[in-house]
Amino acid sequence: MALLEVNDLKTSFRTEDGVVGAVDGVSFSIEKGQTLGIVGESGSGKSVTCLTIMGLNAKRNTISSGEALWKGDNNLLTMKPKALREIRGNEISMIFQDPMTSLNPVHTIGRQLEEAILLHRDVTKKVARARSLELLKAVGIPRAEQRIDDYPHQFSGGMRQRVMIAMALINDPDLLIADEPTTALDVTTQAQILMLMKRLQDDFGSAIIMITHDLGVVAEIADDVVVMYAANVVEQAEVHDLFNHPQHPYTWGLMGSLPRLEADVERLTQIPGQPPSLLRPPSGCRFHPRCPYVMEVCKTTFPTLEPARDDPDHLQRCWLDQETKDREAAKLLAATMAGAG
Repeated sequence: MALLEVNDLKTSFRTEDGVVGAVDGVSFSIEKGQTLGIVGESGSGKSVTCLTIMGLNAKRNTISSGEALWKGDNNLLTMKPKALREIRGNEISMIFQDPMTSLNPVHTIGRQLEEAILLHRDVTKKVARARSLELLKAVGIPRAEQRIDDYPHQFSGGMRQRVMIAMALINDPDLLIADEPTTALDVTTQAQILMLMKRLQDDFGSAIIMITHDLGVVAEIADDVVVMYAANVVEQAEVHDLFNHPQHPYTWGLMGSLPRLEADVERLTQIPGQPPSLLRPPSGCRFHPRCPYVMEVCKTTFPTLEPARDDPDHLQRCWLDQETKDREAAKLLAATMAGAG
């Protein structure tokens, strides 16, 4: 049984200019101990999907369809606020992109960690402080006994992100949602944070949903991948299958834009154009205005999410014939291997 199963989630925002369809028919599932990567450009619907599941967009968005089944039978989308608060921060936790805006600047790190425990557990403040200190040590905060009484501004960006991870893990959640947790960090710190998350996942057994725009991060940490574009899932597969046999032109573009130390190139490949406005998305395939393989059917008819290469676990949303997809995927893989060599 899946830990979390999301089916046909559709959510929108009403603005002065009209209705924005932020998430359009997204489905995925994740099991205990697994890592799911959700990847795509800014505005593709990655964060909104997870914020909606967590009930953090309830006052701003409208859910028109779908369900998010937690442990088989609890639909998070229809749960009463009080019941959802008991799950959020306890069974499901979230790490946000910018720890400086997520941490309260007027309270010490220790107080904020302790509050996260006391909100969900019937324990004393002494027990809560001991648990907070344990987690600060687990995420690699040096001199944790002294730093537990420091304020957020006294920590570097990487250390603040470690504190956010400690806070997310403080109640041993079954699911950890990480929303671009390494974006604002330098490359060295990013690698340290990813290694830390993998180690802590092994220690605590949590499932992880990693939201990112970086396929390099996905390659490092994910078991399965969902590729989103303009509110839709355009490809979904096991991580090795996605990198070895990518089936959608948008995925090819993301992979081609990955920087590689071993590749001697002056400029990275880029996807032409900009993502479409979700107020008035293009007809047919939403990627067609930017796609170098566009056909007439792409401009008029919306493709369904179908199995690729007769593989029921590898889904793709594209009108190209299978021969073309396999040929382009092979070319991309060959270029990657040549760069590695």
